[in-house]
Amino acid sequence: MAVFTEVSLEAARPLFEELQLGTLLELKGIQGGIENTNYFATTDRGEYVLTLFERLTHAQLPFYLYLMQHLALRGIPVPRPAANAEGEVLFTLCGKPAAVANRLSGKSQLQPQPPHCAAVGTTLARMHLAGQDYEREQPNLRGLPWWNATAPEVYPHMDDSQRELLQSELAYQNHIAASAAYQALPRGPVHADLFRDNVMFEGETLTGCFDFYFAGVDTWLFDLGVCINDWCIDLATGVLDPVRTQALLDAYQAVRPLEAAERELLPAMLRAAALRFWVSRLWDFYLPREASMLVPHDPTHFERVLRERIARPLTLHTPQHA
Repeated sequence: MAVFTEVSLEAARPLFEELQLGTLLELKGIQGGIENTNYFATTDRGEYVLTLFERLTHAQLPFYLYLMQHLALRGIPVPRPAANAEGEVLFTLCGKPAAVANRLSGKSQLQPQPPHCAAVGTTLARMHLAGQDYEREQPNLRGLPWWNATAPEVYPHMDDSQRELLQSELAYQNHIAASAAYQALPRGPVHADLFRDNVMFEGETLTGCFDFYFAGVDTWLFDLGVCINDWCIDLATGVLDPVRTQALLDAYQAVRPLEAAERELLPAMLRAAALRFWVSRLWDFYLPREASMLVPHDPTHFERVLRERIARPLTLHTPQHA
C-alpha cells in the first residue's frame, strides 16, 4: 500500500460523485505494502479507501473485486467495493485501474494473543466456506509457477547457503504439488495474504479483513499456512507459539474440520507459505519499483521462518471437538 501514483482531489472527485459517495474532502496516502497505491478518502458522507492498481490489469481485477462483494454479501467482514448505477465496481483513474471501498473500523493487532488468533481462524474458515459458490476463476498468481519463474531472477543476489535452500525447497514443493494427496486437497478462493496488518480488531473482536489483491483459487490449507506463519510465530525467530497455533487451528476446525490428508500435508503447506513470501520479498527487495512511500520488507524474515518449518515440522493435536 505504497504511493506509486499521485492523485489529486480534483482528479478523484468525479469518481466519488459517480459512486454517489459524496463530495471528496481529503485524500491521505497510505504507507506500507508494495503492490498498489492506496489513499484514505474522506467525503462529506463517510470514510473510504481509494485503490489504484499498479500491477493487476482491468482483465484480472474483477475476480478480486467481485470476490470481496460476494463475501461481504454473505456476512464476512470485508470491504465491499462501491458500485455505480450500472453495478460496475472497476474504474480508471490517472490512467490506472481503480476502485473505492468502505473503510473498516478498528485497528491492526500487531501483537496478537490467543483470542485474536482464534478470531482469525474462525473468520478464515467462514471465508473459505462462503467462497465455495463463487463462480469466477483465477489461479493464485503467486503460486508455484511464479516461485519457479522468479527464483532464477533472485539467485544472483543470494549467498550459496540461501541459494541451496531455495533450490531444494522448490524441488520439494514441486514434488508435493505433483502428488495425488495434494491434488485432492479441498480448494477454492483464498485470501493468500491474511497477515496481522490486513486484519482489523476492536479489542478482541475481529472487525474486518482486507487487501484481497493476492487472492486466487488455491488449497485452503495453503491459506491456513499463511495465517499460522504470521499470527502464531515469534517474529524475531520464526518459532511457532504452541498456544496461539492451537487457538487458531481449533477455531478454524470448529467451523471446518481438516480432512486427514490436510492434517498430513499441513507441515508441507507451512513450508510452502514461507517459501512464497521469502521469494516475493527477495524479488521486491532486490528488484524494487519506484514509489514515493515504499518500504520493502526484509526478506531474511521468511528465510528464518522456512528454515524453522523445515527443522521443526508442526505436529497436529486432535481438536477437542473431534
